[in-house]
This record gives sequence, structure tokens and C-alpha cells, in this order.
Amino acid sequence: MSRVDKALNIEDLRKIACRKLPKPLFNYIDGGADDEVNVCGNTHAYDAVKLVPEYLVDVADVDLTTTVLGREISMPLFLGPTGMTRLFHHDGETAVSKAAAQAGTYYALSTVGATSIEDVAKACNGPKCFQIYVMKDRGLTHEFIQRCKDANYDSLMLTVDIPVAGNRERELRYGFTLPPKLNLAGVIGFAARPGWVYRALTHPQATLANVAHKIPDGSTKSTSLMEYIARQFDPAVTWDDLEWMVSKWGGPFVVKGILSPSDARRAVDSGVTAISVSNHGGRQLDCTLSAFEALGPIIDTVGGECEVICDGGIRRGTHVMKALARGATACSIGRPYLYGLAAGGQAGVARALEVLRDEIERDMALLGCRNVKEIGRKHIV
Repeated sequence: MSRVDKALNIEDLRKIACRKLPKPLFNYIDGGADDEVNVCGNTHAYDAVKLVPEYLVDVADVDLTTTVLGREISMPLFLGPTGMTRLFHHDGETAVSKAAAQAGTYYALSTVGATSIEDVAKACNGPKCFQIYVMKDRGLTHEFIQRCKDANYDSLMLTVDIPVAGNRERELRYGFTLPPKLNLAGVIGFAARPGWVYRALTHPQATLANVAHKIPDGSTKSTSLMEYIARQFDPAVTWDDLEWMVSKWGGPFVVKGILSPSDARRAVDSGVTAISVSNHGGRQLDCTLSAFEALGPIIDTVGGECEVICDGGIRRGTHVMKALARGATACSIGRPYLYGLAAGGQAGVARALEVLRDEIERDMALLGCRNVKEIGRKHIV
């Protein structure tokens, strides 16, 4: 099976992506930090909770719409930020953002994306969020905020769980580091996928589009950009920086990477609109709580005071049901749509969203819920 329209679930898209991508790139998507306990644990955490359906409910008309960050979206699921998306397909963030808009849901562009803030705004007529880091060069952070305002982005998202890079050993084994220093295994991995190599050579080089202007004229090396952005991550970021960004932006604001109730409380007190409960897909600190495990205590602490997004491990509609039943406003995904992108470009992303939307709609009907607001604590044990 290779056609994305034949994929029955996210795992089918993952298998196609594995066949198409060079090993260093597939492992970049699929891997995580240290022993990768969290990579699998994020998904398996949902297994500990069981659903409790209620029957003899009229579910002839199931409404998936919900409101997140000031925009109505077609389902309680949106596309979170992922870096350098064009590495996995030459259409990259453009394809992903278009698929999100066509599906009627949010797309979040990463600071380290390979498409600029402005170009995504031109390509995507749906709700858009920009994921930002606090840089050592605070002028660059301020520039990002202003560019997002000028490009009419709907919301801003600060990722806080990357004061330093996680220990991603799969990437180290292939020399797929920042900047890249491919070893023999990495070179062999690329050579084994001549189709990907041909497409990469016949399309514009993937680069860090949003900071390209920071490299001296005449230098177009991606490694220079990567070295620059790696030096810009600031381990000295504090809550004062968050409050500064919230005030500068002045609109819907998400803080991503929260796992503790005390941090959730401080985030709400700092004025955020939403908290994204996340462990960075298991790519930063290994052996933490999964997003779903952390969700409950955070909802118990700040539920009702802000929107709460569950980010991490979503592979099925039932996972979304469980997160919503525990109190999440919505869920976000990263790897599932990257598998789709690698498998078939924009059509693959659309297929990933279609599969999950169909599962969510079916699962809501089977659970006895006619709309998202009806999903509650009574539906899980």
C-alpha cells in the first residue's frame, strides 16, 4: 500500500513515510530523547483510561465544531508546530497550512519552519498561529511579533520546554545534528532513497526562512542559519519574558510545554489565553509525565480560567475523546500530519486529517455525544 487515499489510519501513513524518507529524516520525525520512554508513553497513556458510552441518544447529527484561540474550527483537533517541515516534502509548510485551511482548522507555524511567516499567510486562508521562542536577541523576538501582526496571524504560541536541546540519540547516530554533520550511516540512509534525493535536488533548498535575513549577504548555507538559530535559544528565559510577550502581542496567546499545575497557575496569572500541555513529543526531557497524564491535574487547577490543549500522543479519535472528557478544549498533533506529508504531500496531510476527523465523528456518535460540549467526565473511568 503506497497511495495515501488507501491509508486507513495514522499508522498506515507512518509506514508509507518510512518507505519514502531517508532513514535520518524518518528517525528525526519518529525519534525522541534518551531511551524514548515518552515517545511511546505519550500514546500508551490513553490506554489506562476507558470510555463509558451512553446509548439511546439521537446522534443523527453530530457537530464537531469548537472554538479555540478566538476562532471556530471544524473539529477539536489542530496542527501544532513542527520545525523544518520541507525536509519531509518539498511543499513543506505551504502544503500543511493549505490542508489545515481546507479542513477548517488551525495551523501553527514554527519559528524554525522552512517557510516564512509572510508566505504561509499568503498560502493559508484559515486560522493561523505562530510558534515563537524567546531569543537572546530580543530584537528578533520583537520582530517576529510585529511580522505576525502585519501578516494577520490569529494567535501566538510560546514554547517553553527547550532551554537546551534534548538528547536525541537517533539523530546523533546519523550525524543529523544542528548543524548537520552526516556520518557514513547518514550518507547511506540518504543514498537508499534516490527518489527523495532527486526531489530535494530539483526543488529549492530547505532553509530557516524566518531568520534568513540574519545571515550576511552572500551566504546561503543552511548550516550557517542553523548555527545562528542554535545560538539564539536562550536558557535564561523567565516568567517576566512571558508576560512581556503577552503584553506585546495583545491577542490570543498560548504557552506550550507545561506539565505541572504550579506552572499552569503561573501561566494563567501571566495573562495567557491557553495552555498547551505537552512534553515536546518526548523530544526534550525523557521520563516525564505524558501530556494526557499531566492534563488532569492541570485541568483541576486552572480549568475554566483558560483554554487547555492536549498535545502529544494523539493517534486515534478515541484519544481525542478521552482528552476532551478530562477537560481539554482541543488537541493538537505533530507527527501524524508529518507522516502524511512525507507519504503524499498536501494530499497526505489532508488524509491524516480526514482519518482523524472521521474517527472523532464516529466516536462521538458511539459515545452518545451530539456536540463537543456534551463530552465530559462521566464518559471516562
